[in-house]
Amino acid sequence: MPSEGVRRSGRQARHAQRAAKPVVDPCPPGQSGGAFKPLTPSEIDQIYDTALRLLETLGMGNVPDRLAADLRAAGALPGTQDRLLFPPAMVERAIATAAKTFTFHGRDAGRSIDVGGDRVYFGTGGAAVQTLDIDSGLYRPSTLTDLHDFTRLQDTLANVSWFTRCCVATDVPDVSDLDINTVYALVRNTTKPVATSFTLAEHVAPIVEMLDIVAGGPGEFAKRPFLKAHISPVISPLRYGEDAVDVVYECVAHNIPMSCITAAQAGATAPATMAGFLAQSLAETLASLVMVNTIKPGFPMVFSNWPFIVDLRTGSFAGGSGETAILNAASAQITNWLGLPSGVAASMTDAKAIDAQYGAEKGITSLAAALAGANLIYESSGMTASLLGASFEAFVLDNEMHSHTYRALRGIEVSEENLGFDAICQSVLGDGHFLGSAHTYAAMERDYFYPELADRQEPRTWQIEGAKDAWSSARQAAKEVLETHHPRYLTAEQDAEIRKRFRILS
Repeated sequence: MPSEGVRRSGRQARHAQRAAKPVVDPCPPGQSGGAFKPLTPSEIDQIYDTALRLLETLGMGNVPDRLAADLRAAGALPGTQDRLLFPPAMVERAIATAAKTFTFHGRDAGRSIDVGGDRVYFGTGGAAVQTLDIDSGLYRPSTLTDLHDFTRLQDTLANVSWFTRCCVATDVPDVSDLDINTVYALVRNTTKPVATSFTLAEHVAPIVEMLDIVAGGPGEFAKRPFLKAHISPVISPLRYGEDAVDVVYECVAHNIPMSCITAAQAGATAPATMAGFLAQSLAETLASLVMVNTIKPGFPMVFSNWPFIVDLRTGSFAGGSGETAILNAASAQITNWLGLPSGVAASMTDAKAIDAQYGAEKGITSLAAALAGANLIYESSGMTASLLGASFEAFVLDNEMHSHTYRALRGIEVSEENLGFDAICQSVLGDGHFLGSAHTYAAMERDYFYPELADRQEPRTWQIEGAKDAWSSARQAAKEVLETHHPRYLTAEQDAEIRKRFRILS
């Protein structure tokens, strides 16, 4: 029998092992999705056929002259009211030639992600104009400093696989300054894949000059683009937006991958019925795909069909609703059926506080999108208040939530070892329990995720340690990161060159 000292030493070693990072991450990003299929094959066929009929019969309105010429050359036909009609063969040719996968590069190659197939990644989006202040717990206008701080914070979060600017710097009124300083905040504070929006097409080329400085010289960014554009070239219902189309042309010219986002609203800019909504929004996102692949076949584009729900009683956005959960899951399923890189928006809670509503809405919508196999799940980290707000505490809580989701996606591995026949026999005939067995220890490290923020203590210990809620724990964690993580991802020479050529405000 081992001595008490030996047993105590073993217990201390086990505690140290539990406190350390697992040798094998039980739930890394990029797990396979697609098990949840809210639509039957027949229903997908009906929605797709209706989308093709809409493009063939109604087509697209407000087509800018340059795009109209390109589309007509590719087979578009004239319709009523100066609309252009897309024959089904034209649409299906675009689907066939479209990029099915592509690498979304990080400046750090180890942070790049492969988009497409059945891989699921959580990231950000949004254009919040308010920040939930980490000290007061109240909302205030978002600032450029907030954007830098959000970027620094998420740089430490493993489950935010790419970072799109999550808030608008409302203290930068000039749109050129805003676009330039937004991108500067991204490249200064993270080496993950990043994304932004361009207010005007003429802002693209100057920003690419900045990205070339970061990448190592003229033309270097285009060889391995680490920034993606978020563009909404289609305005529901079924018409193009000229400024956004101009941005598309510029992004193609500079080899900037893009997410072409359709953001129809059920009952407002699209049918209130879910099937009708899916048919129209699919047609609109296909119109973006036709446009991109007419300009340059095979250009990297995320098919970003984002169903948005409004409360039809009040007109308020309902981003945390069950309807949002099922429609985004269905959108991902349809896009995956087409074989295209899919993007949806989920975890868009309508809650203002970090409370029960927040947790319920984020959990149900993000899990549904992941189980359906959405490749990129936007808005999934940090967003609150129906996308009007962004929160530091939300970022760290959502990061932990995504680990649980990835663990669910990983599923159950059935093998002779995992079935545990011998381990069951040994425990039944031996100690009568599984505590401390080698089989249990192996599973503990390999198969289970242990959260850092979620409280699993018994009530008395929780009370003794301050009875903290999730908001308080997340605030403390976020503050620790913001106080200690000050990355320098630009060299002094790069920063000086950027500041010499651009008006940097921070």
